[in-house]
Amino acid sequence: MNKHITPEEAANLIPDEAIISVSSSSGLGCPDLMLKAIGARFDATGHPRDLTTLHPIAAGDMSGIKGVDHIAKKGLLKKIIGGSYPSGPSGAEPPLIWQMIGNDEVAAYNIPSGIMFDMHREAAAKRPGVFTKVGLDTFVDPDRQGCAMNASAAEEPVVRKIEFGGEEWLFFKPIIPQVAIIRATTADERGNLTYEHEGAYLGGFDQALAVRNNGGIVIAQVKRITKSGSLKPHDVRVPGILVDYVVVDPDQQQTTQTLYDPAISGEIFHPLEDFALPDFNIQKVIARRVATELEAGSAVNLGFGISANVPRILLEEGLHGAVTWVIEQGPVGGIPLLDFAFGCASNAEAFVPSPHQFTYFQGAGFDASLLSFLEIDKSGSVNVSKLSFRPHVTAGAGGFVDITARARKIVFSGMFNAGAKVHVEDGKLVIEKEGKLKKLVTQVEHVTFSGRRAVEQGQDITYVTERCVMVLRPEGVVLTEIAPGVDLQSHILDQSEFPLVVARDLKLMDAHLFAPEPFGLKLPQKPQRTLHG
Repeated sequence: MNKHITPEEAANLIPDEAIISVSSSSGLGCPDLMLKAIGARFDATGHPRDLTTLHPIAAGDMSGIKGVDHIAKKGLLKKIIGGSYPSGPSGAEPPLIWQMIGNDEVAAYNIPSGIMFDMHREAAAKRPGVFTKVGLDTFVDPDRQGCAMNASAAEEPVVRKIEFGGEEWLFFKPIIPQVAIIRATTADERGNLTYEHEGAYLGGFDQALAVRNNGGIVIAQVKRITKSGSLKPHDVRVPGILVDYVVVDPDQQQTTQTLYDPAISGEIFHPLEDFALPDFNIQKVIARRVATELEAGSAVNLGFGISANVPRILLEEGLHGAVTWVIEQGPVGGIPLLDFAFGCASNAEAFVPSPHQFTYFQGAGFDASLLSFLEIDKSGSVNVSKLSFRPHVTAGAGGFVDITARARKIVFSGMFNAGAKVHVEDGKLVIEKEGKLKKLVTQVEHVTFSGRRAVEQGQDITYVTERCVMVLRPEGVVLTEIAPGVDLQSHILDQSEFPLVVARDLKLMDAHLFAPEPFGLKLPQKPQRTLHG
């Protein structure tokens, strides 16, 4: 049976009050044409109404792919549950979905991406729900916000704290999706899907399985259709037995502002000299200091922000390949890309489906994570998920909570305060003017990472800024290094809302970090893995 239908015909299949699971990661893998068709049908007919949509990772962005904004319409959307949301510059007009959330026109939740994939698996297997410690003592915890993003969401809790086996756990009931909208590159006439031009598999298989096992329909958006039997079985990532309808968009972009780059999908490898090295600036100084925390032979997760440049620091220092990078969308190895293409990697060694990558992260199978911070508080907790005065600047938590819940080592990076004017001169940091917003605060606005739990679990936590390095210890946030040219009292202690503990052996940051030429990075070798006991 040929499953090919038009986007309009597919949109007509969606009933009022349906629960829809959408596979995407910003522009990567976004079934944009299908979401546009649903929005157009609503504009023309007033249907479908009162939808609930599930987005383990954001659909669309503020840089060219509308995604969820196609359906961000009052009356169409009743509830949205996302691991992340479209984000962009603070000066830009907020996306329509953020306007709806802020106006309480849609009940909105931010559930960590990995937990959302877990919820799909539970729904597929018809198990009672997700028991997890991921999110304890963060905004996920019902003792805080319980994932609710506005008042409407707070009225309908999605998570409970329960005791099991003498321990505290978070419990999420599975949400049963009735429609899955996923994306691939090629479908054959039987609906078998291959992903040869995609930058990641994401969670399409798991989302389709959850829908199919509960009697729903699966719609796949693809670039092209081929004859039945012409696809190699090892290449099929979602079998046709899980796919009901296929919609074709020959112009679908590989990711935001990238129509197609075969190195992103692992079809070719770019020469290393093709990758631009970061210009010498304050952010590069921070990324260099972060790089010194690594061990050769490690598997290291990367987040968006300053730390995303660390792979290029290693490239410049002649150490490409010493560390294997792993990112939540699924690429393993290679060189993770920046800006609009973040979430993709060139020259990757492998692609892992996102749900499995999150299992790897939740269980702390990797060695270290390099992430950003917006705020740090006196307990060492970090906020990256909420700024009330500019909510669309953040994407929400995404996989941050899954990654940090048990990670053995985390290096957070960022500027010491917001808006400061600083530069490097003669190998020293010069602070021309302090910023208006302090980032070391008494209490973070949103707890995305719990310092208290990190201390309890013995996690190795470091915070790297342009003017100092700090670590988290039971006695508090401890200042261990200071940049050359920085005054301890006026530039650091006075710029923190809470008292920092100054280490007795306070050191000067390596002066070579503050010079434009390569600084001679050497990484110690990670010890060979052995079994204990």
